Amino acid sequence: MRDSLSLTRRTSKDEQERLLTSGVDWEEMVTVDESSLATPKDSTSPEISAEHQDLDGAAQDHEEENPPRAYRVYKRRWFGLMQLVLMNIIVSWDWLSYSPVANTAAAYFSTTSSVINWLSTAFLFAFVVASPLTIYALHRGGPRLALIISSLLILVGNWIRYAGTRASPPSFPAVMVGQILIGLAQPFVLSAPTHYSSLWFTPAGRVSATAIASLANPFGGALGQLINPFLATKPSEIHPMTLYIALISSFATIPSLFIPAGPPTPVSASSSHTPPPLRHTLHLLTRNKNYILLFLPFATYVGLFNAISSLLTQILTPYAFSETESGIAGALLILVGLVCAAITSPWIDRSKRYLPLIRVLVPVIATAYLAFIWAPGTRSPAAPYVICAVLGAASFSLVPVALEWAVEITWPAGPEASSTLCWTGGQLLGGVFIVICDALKEDDDQGDPKGNMAKGLVFMAVVAAGAVPCALLLGRFGGGGGSSSSSDGAVGAERRAGRLQVDGDGNRG
Repeated sequence: MRDSLSLTRRTSKDEQERLLTSGVDWEEMVTVDESSLATPKDSTSPEISAEHQDLDGAAQDHEEENPPRAYRVYKRRWFGLMQLVLMNIIVSWDWLSYSPVANTAAAYFSTTSSVINWLSTAFLFAFVVASPLTIYALHRGGPRLALIISSLLILVGNWIRYAGTRASPPSFPAVMVGQILIGLAQPFVLSAPTHYSSLWFTPAGRVSATAIASLANPFGGALGQLINPFLATKPSEIHPMTLYIALISSFATIPSLFIPAGPPTPVSASSSHTPPPLRHTLHLLTRNKNYILLFLPFATYVGLFNAISSLLTQILTPYAFSETESGIAGALLILVGLVCAAITSPWIDRSKRYLPLIRVLVPVIATAYLAFIWAPGTRSPAAPYVICAVLGAASFSLVPVALEWAVEITWPAGPEASSTLCWTGGQLLGGVFIVICDALKEDDDQGDPKGNMAKGLVFMAVVAAGAVPCALLLGRFGGGGGSSSSSDGAVGAERRAGRLQVDGDGNRG
């Protein structure tokens, strides 16, 4: 018995500190050791009692010398978050520079609207090309490095586009080169929000932080949908419109140089976690059934959203809608979604009810795509406006919830990998869907009305419906974050996922 007590007392100081930093309470460890060594009540030993007193005194001395880590958040986190918001707005506005004025841009470049569509398609495919470098940059250098790389690409890409529009005659290939460079910039800012919120925010604010930064990207698209038709009402105004966008984009990149690399001290237990190597991270993701089931509907609906955002003008104008009315529909698609996401994200931060909300939103999105088949044929703005509002509300509410749940169920994998792969799938499918819908478009001298995209809308509705079963199966294979439980109650498996467990569901730090 004396030997056991001596071993316990000789526990090294380094081991005690390791237990403290890993979230284990040293006081609780001491209590467990004492109870396990206690002697029966009818046998008293002064020597053992003295050993117990020595052990208690050692624990108290350790508490005084090494108090439990106190986590804190920093006001400067808002500066980095706002710059991430600004960059996402700019890169999305750059993406949709020409889609809202596709017919006008086609006349300026002496080409067709189908060729103008390739500006959006190439942008999305460029995202896929840059994704491996994005994961590496976020893993090694964090959000700051990603922002700086994105800023350089946006800066160069915008001025190459401007040079292309200023040439005589206008050079569409130069504009395409600039567009591809901006497309390469997008993954660095679109994949960063989950990493940034995990690094700078506590569990009580991560979903909201991810929502603010992620949904700024489609907000930039809304600005493009609303503003560009007013900036380019005729072909000769494409050149000055490109100049205005280049100037705004250039100014927006400057603050990226002043973003801190990370907080001085961890803001929570999980934010001090070092993710495993990238190869091991990818291995964890590919073996996680819940992540795969989440990836499929997320990528599908992001792809469909990208496609309908790019093609909305061409979907509606054959039915006598103006480019301005199409722009308003696109703006409603995004602005209503932002409002709804602003409501649902704080609620998710408090309740952590990821799965129930995902299972509700996915069928709503699929139903909205189905209803949109008949919306243009009404030849009244009411139907497209209402359906776009519903579609935006459900889609935007889904994005931050799905991204944060992906991080929870793939813990301890780094957040940069799960979010980048989800966005990459969405951008890749978006490019594919645009190509398919453009191929299904009626010729300009055929169809009723001529040049309609009714077949493309049917295709999108079928694809949207096909993704619903994946979402309904989520959570049936355990928490995915190291927990084998598959409870689907108030919080269910996701509350027992690794990161939430480490942080105590937001009650610590």
